[in-house]
Amino acid sequence: MAAKPELLAPGGDFERLEMAVAYGADAVYLGGKRFGLRAGAGNFTPEELKKAVDYCHGRGVKVYVTCNTVLRNEDVPDLPPFLEIVQDAGADALILSDIGAFSLAKKYAPRLPCHVSTQAGVASYETARAFCDLGASRVILARELTLEEIAEIRAKTPRELEIEVFVHGAMCVSFSGRCLLSNFLAGRDANRGACAQPCRWRYYLTEVQRPGEYYEITEDHEGTYILNARDLCMLGHIPELLRAGVDSLKIEGRMKSAYYAAVITHAYRHAIDAALEGRPLDPVWLREAEKVSHRPYSTGFFFGRDGGGQYTIDALYVTDCDVAAVVESCDPSGEAELTQRNRISRGDELELLIPGRAPIPLTAGDLRDEAGAPIEAAPHPMMRFRMRLPVFAPRLSILRKPRKSADRG
Repeated sequence: MAAKPELLAPGGDFERLEMAVAYGADAVYLGGKRFGLRAGAGNFTPEELKKAVDYCHGRGVKVYVTCNTVLRNEDVPDLPPFLEIVQDAGADALILSDIGAFSLAKKYAPRLPCHVSTQAGVASYETARAFCDLGASRVILARELTLEEIAEIRAKTPRELEIEVFVHGAMCVSFSGRCLLSNFLAGRDANRGACAQPCRWRYYLTEVQRPGEYYEITEDHEGTYILNARDLCMLGHIPELLRAGVDSLKIEGRMKSAYYAAVITHAYRHAIDAALEGRPLDPVWLREAEKVSHRPYSTGFFFGRDGGGQYTIDALYVTDCDVAAVVESCDPSGEAELTQRNRISRGDELELLIPGRAPIPLTAGDLRDEAGAPIEAAPHPMMRFRMRLPVFAPRLSILRKPRKSADRG
């Protein structure tokens, strides 16, 4: 069993990074403006990267920088300066998939440990050993592996080589994310950070001799799904992951919201701590995973093919809650200043999320504007308002509002 596994959370931009850190991440991963696989995330300029590293290091959190796109000829001249920027910023590691980028990293950022991206498709102990021999300090295993295969890789590789696996988030229908479909259908190269997610589109079959007739792609007991993967969730299986020898548990989601980063990081923080202490996981944390935008969950390939599968009913996400406001400041009595994120009105039933605590239900009481005048609602995006909370809530605590059944989806 790994002594104390790392909880690795996404930092798509500074707000999401702050939330991941506040809600329990041991490390965050993020990207620069180039060379990462999430071009649509906010990402970080060189100046912002330095700020992010300083912020995280000041709170005991590590920072890993993605450099895992497929390297093309035109990229090569610009990569060495980027690698030097990452090293000078004080990042803790690079995430790489291209062997050329790996070689350049050793030359231009020699102080930075190299983590081998899941894009490299590490699916055997021999491949993991080879990367270790090349100087990698960690391999992020292919997502198609079972727990038994992961345990065997751990047993047959040097102990100094760390093992990281994805435990939560979107799954790609292509092998470990190496997608060709997006480029073909939308002209957006998934392997260079611009995925259009065509595997989430809803498809029908048509036959050339029957124009205008469309047939849904469905599944029988044998399984015929071709697209539209479920989301991964291993929240209830942390002890099994630790027994397999996993060193770092990774949450997918640099394109997801700051609220997602907070809630999912928080849930896995409690799940890991419970597993290390030998306690059963409180069901409240399993329910938390249902309160972010997600597609139907599965356990991926960890327990074999039966745990994964596809979901072809629709391509919609399930959304049960909306963020109502984020706490900016709060005094010991609970008198708080908040920033509105979705309309909040007097009498709304809410939940207060505080780092380290289970959600606290409450009813919105007296609302006041910044000048202290009573208001019935906070209707405007990002408006500041005041409200008394039942307990002290530090900055970045969240008020959320459950959706009514008719509004979900």
